[in-house]
Amino acid sequence: MTSFPGLPLDSPIAPMLAKAAERIPAGGDGEWLYEPKWDGFRCIVFRSGDEIELSSRNERPFNRYFPELLAPLLAALPERCVVDGEIVVPDAQGRGLDFDALLQRIHPAESRVRRLAAETPASFVAFDLLALDDRSLLDAPLRERRSLLGEALTSASPGAGTDATGVYLCPSTHDHAMAEHWFVEFEGAGLDGVVAKRLADPYTPDKRTLVKVKHLRTADCVVAGYRIHKDGKGVGSLLLGLHDDTGRLHHVGVTASFTAARRGELLHELAPLLDGALDEHPWREWAEAQAHAEGRLPGAQSRWNTGKDLSWVPIRVERVAEVTFGQLEKGRFRHGSTFLRWRPDRDPASCRYDQLEVADPRSFHDVVTGRI
Repeated sequence: MTSFPGLPLDSPIAPMLAKAAERIPAGGDGEWLYEPKWDGFRCIVFRSGDEIELSSRNERPFNRYFPELLAPLLAALPERCVVDGEIVVPDAQGRGLDFDALLQRIHPAESRVRRLAAETPASFVAFDLLALDDRSLLDAPLRERRSLLGEALTSASPGAGTDATGVYLCPSTHDHAMAEHWFVEFEGAGLDGVVAKRLADPYTPDKRTLVKVKHLRTADCVVAGYRIHKDGKGVGSLLLGLHDDTGRLHHVGVTASFTAARRGELLHELAPLLDGALDEHPWREWAEAQAHAEGRLPGAQSRWNTGKDLSWVPIRVERVAEVTFGQLEKGRFRHGSTFLRWRPDRDPASCRYDQLEVADPRSFHDVVTGRI
């Protein structure tokens, strides 16, 4: 626990969480507040005078990884406050958010952190106020917390919430129709979907009180190999691929989260595809240094966890799996997909990128400044 002078709350605080739903909830007037769902790093900011701490979702400090945010936050926030929000990295070409660039910011070398802070600067999107001066707002309804947050960001600095600062007030609406519009339009900015919050609710740390509705689609993907589960028993994940216009098979992600029984069944199912797997395998060169440099083959060393075993078992490219996915970024599924079923009726060669619906690019700044 870390105490800050003049603040009624100690760090860390577990953030309020959301449970998944298929549809954006609708209710009576004034019941719900809708916001874009950001695909970044959740962060609770504690500020007391010149002292500031960026606390991550797992309750560890972010300060060393995002040094470029400290001065803008000191300029934009009240002198004593606790603010909940999200750290994101806008794409340099104005095409929404760059989650890969955000992941690269978590690096042990200070020199690299400083360089990336200049090359791919992060922004902070504020969406809740947990304390102001010596008052805790955890028990206050969201309606009051949100109003105070808007006033705090407006009065804290003449530039607060502008493109120049890197600190923004999260867009919000009470209009269900507008939330449905955002769900479609904001996807092109790299956002996950929409979050719905009851205006009468208090802040509930570590409880799934919010509602999130995420983009979810299906794709038929080639299964080109698998990784053994960390317990050494059965298949931990299936490696997925899609063909581009030239017929080249690209690694687009994995599907995992199988039960222990299913992991064993998959190992048995895929055993006949091991014979001669590398003879004509499109990823047989995965161990070569040039293949690693491309970053879209499955054998590359992990940048985020050097101790993680990324070795894989190739199989003959004869199986097609239907999986769910949320977003596609730079040719890969943003997050892990979910296995639905085998597709014996599909030819692996027919599994191409052109089956996927991709949203038109949208600027992050257009979203946070209300230009969409």
